[in-house]
Amino acid sequence: MAIPRILVIGGGAGGLELATSLGNKLGKSGRAAITLVDRNPTHIWKPLLHEVATGTLDVDIDQITYRAHASAHHFEFQLGTMTGLDRDQRQVILAPLTDEQGEEVLAERRVGYDYLILAIGSISNHFNTPGIAEHCIFLDSPAQANRFQRRLLEAYIKLNSPQHPKENLNIAIVGAGATGVELSAELHHAARELNQYGFNEMKRDRLKITVVEAGPRILPALPERIAAAAHQELVKLGVDVRVATKVTAATEDGLQLGDEFLPAELMVWAAGIKAPDFLKDLAGLENNRLNQLLVLPTLQTTRDSQIYVIGDAAGCPLPDNKWVPPRAQSAHQMASHVLKNLTAALNGKPQTDYQYKDHGSLISLSRFGTVGSLMGNLVGGAMMIEGRIARMAYISLYRMHQVALHGWLRTIAISVIGRINKIIRPRLKLH
Repeated sequence: MAIPRILVIGGGAGGLELATSLGNKLGKSGRAAITLVDRNPTHIWKPLLHEVATGTLDVDIDQITYRAHASAHHFEFQLGTMTGLDRDQRQVILAPLTDEQGEEVLAERRVGYDYLILAIGSISNHFNTPGIAEHCIFLDSPAQANRFQRRLLEAYIKLNSPQHPKENLNIAIVGAGATGVELSAELHHAARELNQYGFNEMKRDRLKITVVEAGPRILPALPERIAAAAHQELVKLGVDVRVATKVTAATEDGLQLGDEFLPAELMVWAAGIKAPDFLKDLAGLENNRLNQLLVLPTLQTTRDSQIYVIGDAAGCPLPDNKWVPPRAQSAHQMASHVLKNLTAALNGKPQTDYQYKDHGSLISLSRFGTVGSLMGNLVGGAMMIEGRIARMAYISLYRMHQVALHGWLRTIAISVIGRINKIIRPRLKLH
């Protein structure tokens, strides 16, 4: 009798944690065949993309190679991009794989499943604003973060070059959510570090960063007191924070803010997300307005009990008529719950309902500070934290992700190696 086939599409935080747990629990014992599919060969924790973009984190060191990780944790990895779904045949359709010259390496493939978990994540939502897609960078993937880092280094070189005389380097960030706020602070930290590597003209007062937010305040998804503390820190750094300001268009030279034009050499769009467009009307599954696939409390899709959705691609309603927020902690919780439900399904036991638990929010302002709130029974609701305690809590979030993938011993070893690398390697990625 053939063993069940469990197919996970998407190797982000939730997808990779789930595939790893399934491999360790079911793949190792031969109780199920686990396959992970992702369009990239490597994984980086998405909340770290702003550090990749500034070069303060070297993705070549911190990324995880899917194929090697799969071999160590008893599951299979396939490189590919999902383009369709055949629910009748229980097959996922993968696009042809091509090389840099456009030559086909693998033809279109179909991968069968008995249980399918979609952990495809989200992409930037530019709301069809004119010029955004052509002129802005979206920090929703490692490729985009690397693209920004290359352009940032080129801009620094131009600023130091007599052939390109410029007074300032103007960077515009649209969207004052976690990505936009953390990126603006990290850019100031990177500029200070660059002074030590020959970019002597890159003084703090020559870096002009503007954060544009359409809403009435920054960090709209977080408590107002946390947003106010973060706003104050950004102003101290010299960031120009503009709230209640809408971007109406983008050109090669900057952003149009209604009647005002904001010049910028680099522009980042971080003002909204949605699930990938191909999920809309995918094989008759049900969507919401952000293309997310609607799920039952068990995280199974509303129209197919063999398909689960986790992370940003899941439209999971909450009792207060809101949705489970697209955050790393949501993906982690959903991955853990689907692991329980899949194990129950294989043992002929009933599915249980997922309940979202908000453990608080933390915003890192690079080395200049960290603010946030912790939530739980021990603090009787929410407790605001900042400073060193908040920084330690922020770092621990990534460590917990590493523990889920590697276990405690290897995570400790990775942490030690990271400390050593900070001593023997450049503080910034300079290429």
